[in-house]
Amino acid sequence: AAAAAKLQKLPEDQLVHAFGICGSQAGGIIEYLADGSWTKRLHPGWAAHAGVTATLLARAGFTGPETVFDGAHGLYAAFAGGHDGARLQELLESLGRTWELEQLTFKPYPCGSIAQPYMDCALRLRQQHRLRSEEIATIRCRTAAGPVPRLWEPLAAKHAPPNGYAAKFSLPYLVAVILVKGKAGLAEFTDEAIHDEEVLRLAKRVTYELDGTIDYPRQFVGDVEIALADGRVVREREYRPRGGPDAPLTRGELEAKFRGNAALALSSDRVEGVIRSVYRLSAGEPLADLLASLTPEGTRS
Repeated sequence: AAAAAKLQKLPEDQLVHAFGICGSQAGGIIEYLADGSWTKRLHPGWAAHAGVTATLLARAGFTGPETVFDGAHGLYAAFAGGHDGARLQELLESLGRTWELEQLTFKPYPCGSIAQPYMDCALRLRQQHRLRSEEIATIRCRTAAGPVPRLWEPLAAKHAPPNGYAAKFSLPYLVAVILVKGKAGLAEFTDEAIHDEEVLRLAKRVTYELDGTIDYPRQFVGDVEIALADGRVVREREYRPRGGPDAPLTRGELEAKFRGNAALALSSDRVEGVIRSVYRLSAGEPLADLLASLTPEGTRS
């Protein structure tokens, strides 16, 4: 709502109404974990849709509660622990000085972020020891209790996810697909790909144990131990997901991810044009070239 209102040049009173309208709309839930249904994909788009709708309603004269944040029945009272004056003051003190955008993490893999350190561990083990699936006897992952309902249980269902979206939240599948294929891109999460017999055989050898030293959700730790048929045991541990400010992806990794995603909708020439235009933004170039490269063919003026 804030971004849409800025683009629509709303005056302060209409911006307040837009916040009020938007704050009255419901948030998402995570019950999609039960069956791999599509709703999580809708959440960010629906939030953006709600913000734009609130802005258009406010511009047309529709009103929303001015005290949506700090009122007796507002956002903080309903969802953020009540009227904690000190906490609210702390939030206000950082307003305009602390930018959450700089803390965003770009995912290396198109699946649940809690799982990604495990996938990196599995990839390193595969590369370092040149592992083949037939050499692997068992795979044991250490986890905090918090992620178990999302990524591990019911274990039988996680060993054989019913569809591609459910596979994104199955740590047995995610570890196994990395060990077998050495990658986990969009192609590894189609409804056809998740029935790969070699991957599923290996996924059935993946189990977990609770590790009380992992401070979840403050830490997203990956810990993978593989017992080999020849008696060797190899292990890797990773203490945070890659892609954030403390462990950023390289420019090459970001470009490769963008190319893989954008190629589903744009020609290779237009994909490269988007990349060039984005890099020129830091030099103060206008948005015209970037917007042109994103405009569907046949709709340009």
